[in-house]
Amino acid sequence: MGNGLRPARVAPPGRILKRELSARGWTQKDLAAIIGRPPQAISEIAQGKKQITSETALQFASAFDTSPEFWLNLESSYQLYLSRNKQSKKAGEIARRRRLYNWLPISEMVKRSWLEPTPRLEDLEQQVCQLLGISSIDETPQLTASFRYTQQKAPNVIAQIAWLKKVEQVIEKQSVAPFNPDHLRTAIPDIMALAERAEDIAFVGERLSSLGIHFAVAPHLPKTYLDGAAFYHRSRPVVALTLRYNRIDSFWFTLMHELAHIALGHTGVYLDSLEEDVSTPPKAGGNVAISAEEGAADRQASNWLIDETQFAKFVEDTAPYFSQDKIKQFARLHHRHPGIILGRLHHIRAVDYKNLRKLLAK
Repeated sequence: MGNGLRPARVAPPGRILKRELSARGWTQKDLAAIIGRPPQAISEIAQGKKQITSETALQFASAFDTSPEFWLNLESSYQLYLSRNKQSKKAGEIARRRRLYNWLPISEMVKRSWLEPTPRLEDLEQQVCQLLGISSIDETPQLTASFRYTQQKAPNVIAQIAWLKKVEQVIEKQSVAPFNPDHLRTAIPDIMALAERAEDIAFVGERLSSLGIHFAVAPHLPKTYLDGAAFYHRSRPVVALTLRYNRIDSFWFTLMHELAHIALGHTGVYLDSLEEDVSTPPKAGGNVAISAEEGAADRQASNWLIDETQFAKFVEDTAPYFSQDKIKQFARLHHRHPGIILGRLHHIRAVDYKNLRKLLAK
């Protein structure tokens, strides 16, 4: 049995051919004349452009008084050596591509034009590194953030970073007014005035811009489980939404939750999956401070959206039969879209999630 060792380099058959010719004082033309082959054929074998076939091996064996196996073994060993080197390089490229695709949903990002399609691995690596803010794929992207995510699913943190970087690219093109937290708090009623009609959502970005807040919508990437984020960029607050649940109730609660982080003075980067219930204590290893801030943002957003006292009275007076008309009537009274009211009723399980869903405008 072999010991598994392989030579670091294998001599090309053409090099051995040249040595045999030199040892006999022959030229390539001499050999061509001896075996009756065109000089060009001998030249191509000597240069490694042409492989030694079984017929050529027999001719060389007669000319040099060797065995044909000697020449065939030279050729097969050399070709195997070349294939191993090529495969080794290919394996390295596959490993690098595997790392990129483990990190990020590359195909989805190309589809969204977040990355340019390219067959060159080097170009793809450069694009990914530029997006993630790293110098090479040997680095692991890092993000100091307050994560709120569904504990039944493990999010792809690097994809979350890529989403956040995409948001930063979007807001770099925006110009906003100076930010004053007091102005935000006093402007909440004006923002909520846009929550009565679905079409008024179009004015949210303009309103936030006038308050010095960047606003962006960037679709979530697979396995990020993100609904929104709040953070600061160049000393300006940023609110970003994914519209993962493309419903009016989800839009408004997520928006007000992220604005609550800013209004309450929470610092850092908050990446929020609003599926997670922060009313219960965090599981082992969870961050109590984050849970407390998320809970505070939830409560503030809920209070801004619907007056808690009035809503509690509505539920008490109406339960267990919540008709579409009753929900619309309460919504009109409080200048809110009925989908927002239904979303709250769904959340407290006063209405089954499958009921009255036509009120949840997209």
